[in-house]
Amino acid sequence: MSTIARLALDRGAPPWLFGSALLATAPHALHQPIWLSLFSGLLLAWAAWLWWRDGRLPGRWLLIALVVLACAGILLEFRTLFGRDAGVGLLVILASMKLLEMKSRRDAMVIVILDYFLLLTHYFFSQSIPTGLWLLLSIWLVTAALIRVSGGAVCRPLPTLRHAGTLLAQALPFMIVLYLLFPRISGPLWGLPQDAHSGKTGLSDTMSPGSISDLVQSGAIAFRVRFDGEPPPRQQLYWRGPVMELFDGRIWRLHPGPTAAERIEALRPPVSYETTLEAHSQRWLLALDAPVTLPADSALNGTLTALSRQSVDQRRRVALSSALSYRFNPDERPPVITRNLALPAGINPRSRALAESWRQRDASPQAIVDQALRLFAGNEFSYTLRPPLLGDNGLDQFLFETRRGFCEHYAAAFVFLMRAAGVPARVVGGYQGGEMNPLDGYLVVRQSDAHAWAEVWMAGRGWVRVDPTSVVAPARLEAGIADALPQGEPLPALIQIRADWLRTLRHRWEAVNNAWNQHILGYDPQRQRELLSRLGLPDADWRRLAFVLATLCALLLAVVTAWTLYHRPRRDPASQLWQRALRHLRRRQVDCAPWETPHALLTRVESTQPLLAPAFRRVVEAYLGARYGEQQHQLDALRQAVKQLP
Repeated sequence: MSTIARLALDRGAPPWLFGSALLATAPHALHQPIWLSLFSGLLLAWAAWLWWRDGRLPGRWLLIALVVLACAGILLEFRTLFGRDAGVGLLVILASMKLLEMKSRRDAMVIVILDYFLLLTHYFFSQSIPTGLWLLLSIWLVTAALIRVSGGAVCRPLPTLRHAGTLLAQALPFMIVLYLLFPRISGPLWGLPQDAHSGKTGLSDTMSPGSISDLVQSGAIAFRVRFDGEPPPRQQLYWRGPVMELFDGRIWRLHPGPTAAERIEALRPPVSYETTLEAHSQRWLLALDAPVTLPADSALNGTLTALSRQSVDQRRRVALSSALSYRFNPDERPPVITRNLALPAGINPRSRALAESWRQRDASPQAIVDQALRLFAGNEFSYTLRPPLLGDNGLDQFLFETRRGFCEHYAAAFVFLMRAAGVPARVVGGYQGGEMNPLDGYLVVRQSDAHAWAEVWMAGRGWVRVDPTSVVAPARLEAGIADALPQGEPLPALIQIRADWLRTLRHRWEAVNNAWNQHILGYDPQRQRELLSRLGLPDADWRRLAFVLATLCALLLAVVTAWTLYHRPRRDPASQLWQRALRHLRRRQVDCAPWETPHALLTRVESTQPLLAPAFRRVVEAYLGARYGEQQHQLDALRQAVKQLP
């Protein structure tokens, strides 16, 4: 190995290394700053240009200056040289820079190893099917580059690629065994903590005009749900998130104090289901309103929101059950009632006056709620993602002037009116509805299904859901966001698909992605225990797992070794005797290059080892005769000549 590493690269090897480096680094352009990708690309292009022109590689001091420049840029960009983003960026730059000092096979081996490691880092950012397919292609080419570098110019392109594919196929059984039996950690294998400045798309813990309408313009999947039985009607699918009780005149916020759920009474049998949440970096589990059974590491708070102990920073699957008809806290505590009646002083006087007139006319909370819903239903209010900007008294402007808004406008205005009329009320954020995928039976809830509604408290009944959007745009609950909004609204194209064949194609792709997420990425410790139980190892600890893993890997290695030995090319006896003679020369400090002809080697031996030359001449003559003359007669002569080497 050391002799090979010192050998210079032949001219045909660098293009393989350029191609493997490009495949290993290109996807990082989707996640890194533009300048970093351009800098890396320029380094790679520079190295390729120097190879093409057979130019001189840059000196050490220039390379050191480039390293310092790259480190300074990464430090300014990420404020650190450590962590996921900064570390991967630095690795991309250094791998590209290594191409500028590629002189020997040792340098090429370092580049190949860096490429393998860079392929691993792609899973830090994406674990999708396209990423997996790209990495399969990349690792195939990187392995071919390794073979090309090790074999020299005798390796032709197609046999090299075929050899690399064979090696990967031989590694596949080991990969499957390790995937299934290697002790799993909680969460996906690549579930690293996110960097401090990388956010996730999803519901916020505050609500202001435009916050949810901005979120709705994303077609990204928020979570998937599989029901145990027939799914409930779409109108009942309210997925509960943050409940906002504090209002400063513009922004609704969560109450910061600790709260605990007091009493929830299910009026009908609950619905059981399993939710697969995408990472949203918050604690809420987005359970169907209202949750009655939760996972062990979660709990209900005082506003009926299901919360995990830790934020959901990676895809997570949870089993839940919810009562669609329920009664919650019919005897609410006085501090909660007071908090949900509070309003900032001196804002929205027209709305206050209207609500006061309702209270004076009829003090019944239900009558006040009905009066507010009639206001929204009969005054030409419109449902839109592009409402006009509102000023300091925004709710007055919305209710009496613009009358154009999205769900957050209607929920906020309704809650303000209720509080001004003396009815405790609060804003609930979450999602409403979802789209059933007929191919895999999962309900898909997207960011475009984000919604806000209201809750009012009535003595004896507890907290009651009221959705003012339902009277302004009934289609929002019945058919979805695309049917509720007029043409020309800025919805994602994914949501506006009308053609049946396009919708079917989308369903197929999402079903494949869901299967990938559920069965491959979602293979967690619980699923591993279920598999081991079916294999007869219900209580396997890490020691037993290690024993089973080692045994299976040993058996696989024996099978692959036997298969390789059986299919190895048969070397003729003359070549075997010639190789024995070459080993004898190496012991006498004579280097034998693979491409050197027997006569050329003999000439060199005559000049460097004259005492050895006569015996080696007999070996060369016998070898050439055995290869190209009478086989058996010359083989005996070759065998005798090799034995007589001093």
